[in-house]
Amino acid sequence: MFSIVRRDLNDAEGDISADWQFGIAYNAALKLCTILLHAPGYRPERTLQHFRVIAALPLMLGGQRKNDAAYLDTCRIKRNTAEYDTAGVATQQNAAELVCFVKELQLEVIQWLQLNHPELAPKAVPQGPIPDAQDTNLDA
Repeated sequence: MFSIVRRDLNDAEGDISADWQFGIAYNAALKLCTILLHAPGYRPERTLQHFRVIAALPLMLGGQRKNDAAYLDTCRIKRNTAEYDTAGVATQQNAAELVCFVKELQLEVIQWLQLNHPELAPKAVPQGPIPDAQDTNLDA
């Protein structure tokens, strides 16, 4: 899954509309939250899956992440509007802020994995081009 995060971060900084940048960055954030759940063996139900995965963020990383979960839930709603209802919902600033947030969250998720599930942690912070080989067991 880290290879998806890396791809999405690279693509979200590309020369595309702010809506697409935002949606792609949101997908990267969602994957990071999913990694936190999958590492100890949890699988969210399909119903309201995005909502549930985001809501689990403070449960996995601690209560201090409640505001981050609220931010990502707001992003979820904005992404849904941009994806299904209206173009031009996200601004370049929205997209850039979300990309920055995702990069910081990625570091925290890696640190959490190193402490709690070192066998699943990537050996280095994923960045740059996506390698051909999978970088962790969470890429399956």
